This record gives sequence, structure tokens and C-alpha cells, in this order.
Amino acid sequence: MIWPNLVEGDYTMNETYAIPDQIKNHPAWIRLENQQKWYSNNSSLNKKWFMAFKVIQIVLAAFIPVVALIEIPNAKFISAISGALIVILEAIQQLFQFSSLWVEYRSTTENLKHEKYLFLALSGPYRNLTQEDALFTLAARVEEHVSKEHAKWIDTSKKAISEKRS
Repeated sequence: MIWPNLVEGDYTMNETYAIPDQIKNHPAWIRLENQQKWYSNNSSLNKKWFMAFKVIQIVLAAFIPVVALIEIPNAKFISAISGALIVILEAIQQLFQFSSLWVEYRSTTENLKHEKYLFLALSGPYRNLTQEDALFTLAARVEEHVSKEHAKWIDTSKKAISEKRS
């Protein structure tokens, strides 16, 4: 075993592992930790923006028929502004792709987390590898996950641009 203190004992998913310094300070591990944190944070941020825009749109949409039914001055103006705001919010959501990025970033976060657990358990592609080989494999697989997400992002961006042109 290359890190016996990781595989001995009864660990839960929330427990902090005693990861040896030689692993914690390795560029592959640092990259994994940084990318997992970045994707998790940005997934949460995109989710918050998406949810906020949708809640505002729902409230505005529900507000329009209410304003139309009650007799208040400028009801048409208020309804028109509400409708315009719904369209603007949806356009911004489509432009920045909050929903898609939330899901894609969360997927990448979960893939990186899965990779981390495979590495820590010396399972899957890390089975029977030396520490050095396991770290090299970790580096390659982390970059593979990140590259896949980048390729999806580029593809999504190109599609969004071409849709806006047509």
C-alpha cells in the first residue's frame, strides 16, 4: 500500500483524510483540489443566478393578470413593463447560459470527486500502481475531465453564437 493511513479504519464520506504531505503537495493533487473547488463554486453561482432569474420571471408573469384585473392607473404600462422584464431576464439567461453551466459544472465537480475517491481508495485505474504512477495517472485523468468540460463549453458557446446570428 502506498498510503496505509488512508485505507485503515472506518471512514465516512464527510471525514477528513490524513493525506500525506508528499501527495498534498504534488501538482496533480493541487490541480485536482483547485479544479474541484472552482467547478463547485461556479456551479453554485450559476445555479443561484438561474434560480433568481426564474423566480423573478415567475413573479412578474403572475403579476401581469392580477394587474389587468384590478382597476389601477397605468395598469397597461405596469403589465407592459412586467412583460418586457420577463423577456429581458430570459434573454440574459440565454446569453450567459446559467442553467447549462450550472449542470455542466456540477457534473465536472462530481466527476472530479469520483476521481479523488478512486485515487484515495487505490481503486479502478489506480489499483496496483506505485505512488508515482498513481499521481501521474491522477494528473492525466483530472486534465481529461477538465478538457472534456472545456470542449463542451466551446461547443455550447459556438452554438449560442450561431443561433444568435440566425
